[in-house]
Amino acid sequence: MPKFIDSHPMGTISAETLHKLQSAPKDEFGVTHHDILFNKAENKVFCVLNAPDEAAVRRHHEHHGIKCDWVEQIESTRG
Repeated sequence: MPKFIDSHPMGTISAETLHKLQSAPKDEFGVTHHDILFNKAENKVFCVLNAPDEAAVRRHHEHHGIKCDWVEQIESTRG
């Protein structure tokens, strides 16, 4: 499945919530989390996601009231 990275503000999302999301099952958009990186001081989250396409990544976030600053398709050395 293709991989994507996106960035968005952390806002009120807690580090604990991000840790829980890491192991969340595939959602209705076909998205799973490969990795989640964040910097609370900079108010930034970077999600590395497995998703069918960019639209699914955007819908995944919008479903939770989050607007991505950007989304890029990527490749990973981890597979």
